[in-house]
Amino acid sequence: MRILVLGVGNILLSDEGIGVRIVEALEERYHLPECVEVLDGGTAGMELIGPMADRDHLIIADVVLSSQQAGSILVLRDDEVPALFTRKISPHQLGLSDVLSALHLTDEFPQRLTLVGVVPESLEPHIGLTLTGQAALEPALRKVVEVLRSEGLEVIAKEESLHV
Repeated sequence: MRILVLGVGNILLSDEGIGVRIVEALEERYHLPECVEVLDGGTAGMELIGPMADRDHLIIADVVLSSQQAGSILVLRDDEVPALFTRKISPHQLGLSDVLSALHLTDEFPQRLTLVGVVPESLEPHIGLTLTGQAALEPALRKVVEVLRSEGLEVIAKEESLHV
């Protein structure tokens, strides 16, 4: 099995950086099976086509525009995800949409696609998440871990492994 957890976003634009912060926390705090690769995609676009190609499961952590309250967490799967990118909130999403389209054209689209998205409070220039973004980080991280565990994978918090 080949799984990629991809965090995307711009850490210079407040909550826009939450996807990057989620994957950083995942790597810092969890032991992951070898079949799981974690990648900080930042604001990269077509450069991600190689890492995203032919995955059994691609899990993307990012911000999402929604009418829901700031800090809300949305989990979208498969066909629900590309439709989201018709409403762009940052330059990197244009690139991500292009990569997903290119993967379809080359028959390298992941077998499963999941987006764990957080509704931002602010996208203004500022290094660091808002208080709302900070509060959403833990629940969003837990959602990513739940998605990985739903694959039957053993994902163990590093703190838990110290007590074993």
